[in-house]
Amino acid sequence: MRSRPAILLTVALLLVPVGFGQAPQALTLTGDFWGTHDPSIMKAGNTWYVFATGKARDGGQFQIRCSTDLHDWKLCGHVFDAIPDWIKKDSPGTQELWAPDISYEKGEYRLYYAYSLFGKNTSGIALATNRTLDPQSPDYRWVDHGLVLKSVASDDFNAIDPNYVTDEKGHAWLVFGSFWTGIKMRKLDDRTGLLSEKDTKVYALATRKRPASPGPDEPNLPPGWEAIEAPFIVHHGGYYYLFVSWDMCCRGTKSNYRTMVGRSKQVTGPYADQDGVPMMEGGGTSLLTANERWLGPGGESVLMQPGGQDIIVYHAYDAHSGRPALQISTLTWDDGWPHAALQQ
Repeated sequence: MRSRPAILLTVALLLVPVGFGQAPQALTLTGDFWGTHDPSIMKAGNTWYVFATGKARDGGQFQIRCSTDLHDWKLCGHVFDAIPDWIKKDSPGTQELWAPDISYEKGEYRLYYAYSLFGKNTSGIALATNRTLDPQSPDYRWVDHGLVLKSVASDDFNAIDPNYVTDEKGHAWLVFGSFWTGIKMRKLDDRTGLLSEKDTKVYALATRKRPASPGPDEPNLPPGWEAIEAPFIVHHGGYYYLFVSWDMCCRGTKSNYRTMVGRSKQVTGPYADQDGVPMMEGGGTSLLTANERWLGPGGESVLMQPGGQDIIVYHAYDAHSGRPALQISTLTWDDGWPHAALQQ
């Protein structure tokens, strides 16, 4: 569940209110919304900030985009000037950092992020913090706290695509995973945001089954790979909802990403789809799929808001050029399940 500062409880979204059972609305975006992968969103003051995979135009790591109305966007900086030295040492082939996840907890903004090599699970998840998101503030400074969780070739999971989650009791969790045996979760220390030393269990939340006949252009992944990644969990109406991306991203017009969802009464699962199929058995209810204009909608994150004005941000690929772009939709709830929209 995305954490947020108290000010969010009193500042309304600049959206048309969406009630129970109404259709979700895809927002029309302008400005610097192209080139966005794996967006994660946070509001501070009167500004929205979207963090994304990839280098900024000045070469810094993790593009940051800003908007005061959720429609018009501009690039407004980056997180790191360069890849941290400890990552260069641990993973010298890493050229860019992946999948930022922004949250607010214990008076600080926490950015979990990943490093890896494409198609390998020799990966890591790390944590950086900042006291403010306003780059004009004298308190603005990203502090890298280093490694949180690592996976190696002998592991059956991939330590990328992190998402920080707090349960109903305020306890902290980290959900993550990409391919291999799917989506996992670890307990965090509530104070530090690092791994818990008391609960060291790796919880399994969702998995996919390998296609009987993978296509010839699939990446060279180990036997038994599962095309599932980008987990994100929110709490709504007594359930925890696990959003994931199925199939393949990052291939331009060949991208066939899609966003799926399941739910559970417990943050650690078991999660099941709307038909009752467990997500550990390949279950998932469709939320976002391609249309003639946009392909591969996925890499999603959700921001829950008071008054039923929840939003989901994700990326999709232009069906003609293959360029990725930021997408934003209101997230509506009908009979206990979320609904989102893709621009036509």
